[in-house]
Amino acid sequence: MKTRQDTHAAAAGRRGGRADLVSAGGYAVAGSMRDGGVACDGSRTVCDDGAARNDGVGDGGMCDDVTRDGGVCVVMPTYNERENIEPTLAALFEWNPGVHVLVVDDNSPDGTGEVAEAISAGDTRMHVLHRDGKNGLGPAYLAGFGWALQRGYATLCSMDMDGSHRAQDLHAMLQIVAADPTIDLVIGSRRIPGGRTEGWSRHRNWISSAGSWYARTMLGLGVRDMTSGLRAYRARILRASNLRSVEANGYVFQIDMTRRVAMAGGNIAEAPIVFPERVHGRSKMGIGIVAEAMWRVTGWGLRRLFERS
Repeated sequence: MKTRQDTHAAAAGRRGGRADLVSAGGYAVAGSMRDGGVACDGSRTVCDDGAARNDGVGDGGMCDDVTRDGGVCVVMPTYNERENIEPTLAALFEWNPGVHVLVVDDNSPDGTGEVAEAISAGDTRMHVLHRDGKNGLGPAYLAGFGWALQRGYATLCSMDMDGSHRAQDLHAMLQIVAADPTIDLVIGSRRIPGGRTEGWSRHRNWISSAGSWYARTMLGLGVRDMTSGLRAYRARILRASNLRSVEANGYVFQIDMTRRVAMAGGNIAEAPIVFPERVHGRSKMGIGIVAEAMWRVTGWGLRRLFERS
């Protein structure tokens, strides 16, 4: 991989309980499953064996923090998003001028990576990570999270480049993070009061809602929108979530991350968002992605049930 450089817990146990949603200041919070584990935050981690680790992706070990001054990094995977990148970034920086952005480009044939590089040349908030090919959403996010964790960002966000995630909704989510230090993950939700999709068919909405219902039922979680990709994580919970063991490739990655945050004892909030249909380009969703989600969620759910019995 090539990258444009910038300036700037406890072991994940298995919890079986349901995280019930409660109302809190205009957003919904899944009750904590925290049980005394130690979470970490920052760019350089000193582990309980005394060794320094700078790889950015924690392995779930007990650790103390050696942090820098934090900040927000928005990780945005891209593949053939040339038409969307400039308007999406313009809106993002208009609503969130203090954030940094990491574009993780999978060698887009349409030149998205080159456009991102040109933008970054004139804006120190922009950074670009080039990968060799289209290797999946999950690996792209993991590469981006590792990059951002190494550099000491305190809050890491995930956001689509296709315009379906609105910059003003991310702004509201970051306000929740800033206002409530007990929240470890804020999910932009289409499935709580105030949240909605725009331009979706009834059939597509039903499939999305059913998928979230199946995932939260199988995994015993109270999160209403399990598959949403607009998220804000505290670095400490990512370091406590055993990211090294993530194998999810497609959109099921979002479900996997939700369950890992819950297993690590994190507090999860959902904030309502509007999810409009993309204007340019084509969706990356396919039957293979849906199939992966079904068999992985089923496997995780059955494992949870057997471990409780």
